[in-house]
Amino acid sequence: MQATKLLQQSHLRYMQGHNKVIGLYAKNVGGVWFGVACDEHRVFSTSFADSEQDALRCLLSGIPFNVPFQVFQAPSAFAENVLAAMKNVYDGNGIPHALCLAMEHLPEYTRKVLEATSLIPLGYVSSYGAIAQAVGGSPRAVGNVMAKNPLAPIIPCHRVVSADFTLGGYGGGSAMKLGLLKREKRGYTSPWRITACGINLQVFPVEFVLRKLERAP
Repeated sequence: MQATKLLQQSHLRYMQGHNKVIGLYAKNVGGVWFGVACDEHRVFSTSFADSEQDALRCLLSGIPFNVPFQVFQAPSAFAENVLAAMKNVYDGNGIPHALCLAMEHLPEYTRKVLEATSLIPLGYVSSYGAIAQAVGGSPRAVGNVMAKNPLAPIIPCHRVVSADFTLGGYGGGSAMKLGLLKREKRGYTSPWRITACGINLQVFPVEFVLRKLERAP
């Protein structure tokens, strides 16, 4: 395919002494291209887009520099499991099983923000400011991390909204973000706090966002 040929012309990137290769896989499921960059058991990057080329480009931006990678046409068994989990999240459901996410190559603050974001449960949202209060930094700094989230939608940056419950930004566009949140509503009514991994994070039912948007002129 054209996207695969384009990527294969631009790789391989090698790290001295590194023997393993990260595999890049993309699959069209229900009209959406889901992509994953992984080795035999760890996920380095995920993406979803309207085209194979866009999905693969997003994967490339999320994998470590100076590590060899290769584009494969057929997903490995592990990649297939990850792609199925991504489709589950896209459809408004939870991740059916834990995934091993490779984040040690990311900056420390980025890891903290992504770890806090990963705690937001299905049916809830948090805000850029609430995450900043939980891990430090500013709402803008949190937003910058969200804009470069290499593991969407496994790490659900679509569940991070503005403090006034408007949508805020999203790489896939506001319509995509709203669609994801609509599919995740569960009828919850009360905010609560999550305390885990040394993080104390305020979360709110996704209905708070949907009602806010319904009242908007």
